[in-house]
Amino acid sequence: MNQSNTIREMPPEERPYEKCLRLGAESLSDVELLAVLLRTGTRGENAIELSRRILYHAGESGILGIHQFNKERLMKIRGIGNVKAIQISCISELAKRLAKASYHEMVSFTDPKTIAKYYMEDLRHEKQEHMKLLMLNSKARLLGETTISKGTVNASLITPRELFVEALQKNAVSIIILHNHPSGDPTPSREDMLTTKRILDAGALIGIELLDHIVIGNNCYISFREEGML
Repeated sequence: MNQSNTIREMPPEERPYEKCLRLGAESLSDVELLAVLLRTGTRGENAIELSRRILYHAGESGILGIHQFNKERLMKIRGIGNVKAIQISCISELAKRLAKASYHEMVSFTDPKTIAKYYMEDLRHEKQEHMKLLMLNSKARLLGETTISKGTVNASLITPRELFVEALQKNAVSIIILHNHPSGDPTPSREDMLTTKRILDAGALIGIELLDHIVIGNNCYISFREEGML
């Protein structure tokens, strides 16, 4: 396609808007979907060509690579300014929230599989390790959640005192911790084991039970409870 072509100059059957109207959104390719949402291209490049270049820039992961972009990285792509960077960031966040919301009614905080599914989209695309604290009442219902660590999950950096201050403020009876492995492999590390033991021991002293530690990989997880490590 000549780079000077606009979408209006394309044959009607190839235009993503008209194609969506005629055949439905499910008929559009990833490039076409992104082009519809971006609406416009840049100088000398229509929205489809720009969208293709964005997805190519994302590498082998294609559409999933959008989750790896932050605003600063997006703006390094030629033709992406503030507006388009914000649009793409919002598309990524909306996709995460839709995925999470679809599991909301199914999540059970006594079932590691449903917990992992619920938080999968929040965590599996992160380039750093993030550890979350989930605080539960006596009926294993969620009272609140908070991120307690970003970066390497290191036993010496995570202070049980700070963690349990948060839990006590929520009147939590039990807690669950979960974090991601950016490598995609959820196999617990030595630091994961040490961190879990310190939190487990501290909880036993003050009467707040650590129910589980769940490690999130790329569409997979490991539960310390399920593996008999708690």
